[in-house]
Amino acid sequence: MSAAPLVMLHGWALNLRVFDDLVERLRTEPLAPYRDILRLDLPGHGRAAEPASLYGGDAEGAWDIDAVARHLLAQLPPRCALLGWSLGAKLALHIAAIEPARIERLALLCATPRFAQADDWPHGTPAHVLSAFAQHLQRDYRRTVREFLELQVRGSANADTALAALQSALLAQGECPPEVLQRSARLLHAVDQRPRLGDVRAPTLVIAGEYDRLVHPRASQALAELLPDARFVQIAKAGHAPFLSHPIEVIAALRAFLKS
Repeated sequence: MSAAPLVMLHGWALNLRVFDDLVERLRTEPLAPYRDILRLDLPGHGRAAEPASLYGGDAEGAWDIDAVARHLLAQLPPRCALLGWSLGAKLALHIAAIEPARIERLALLCATPRFAQADDWPHGTPAHVLSAFAQHLQRDYRRTVREFLELQVRGSANADTALAALQSALLAQGECPPEVLQRSARLLHAVDQRPRLGDVRAPTLVIAGEYDRLVHPRASQALAELLPDARFVQIAKAGHAPFLSHPIEVIAALRAFLKS
């Protein structure tokens, strides 16, 4: 039996090579029903171009989430299952909201509809932390990215293995230009997707890491509760990259979800 392909979208500052191990593991035992697996580099990441239309031509501005989502939609098959991690999850969520007929199923890893903390969203990052991150990124982007990778695995079991995989992916496709990092980070910090969650029609799997230091698992759980048709899975002792530190658990959850 054939099915729509599974497409993967990576996180901020990384590229499609971050999914190398996950794809290899999935292909050793084909998904049921069988699915081809595709991966995309986000704009300006890896080897993908970043059209100026994505930020309205304002080099000091932020990515426009609708423009980025439609840019990615143009590269997707007519219908697919979509997996997004971190920034990729935010974009996958928006794609599923604006083109529900295109997305058969949705898998979100370490996802939140709102990155910034608010009075009605206690699960986010405080404004002063986001501001400090933006300043560090502008002063020394290489050090900021290096510390960001380390933060993704902090507290996780198998942290050394996961960090090595992140660093390897970055080297394999090349680092992301600092201006792209800044524009995409501004999107992460500014966008609140909660008003659009009711437009997501695809059955959704939300996977969180118990020790995630970037997206609190309670944010991912709250996201699952707000979506019309979602299930939530928390991976014990995992950080922000559970598909690297705990691939067996993540793959088991994906297989069960895609088969159901």
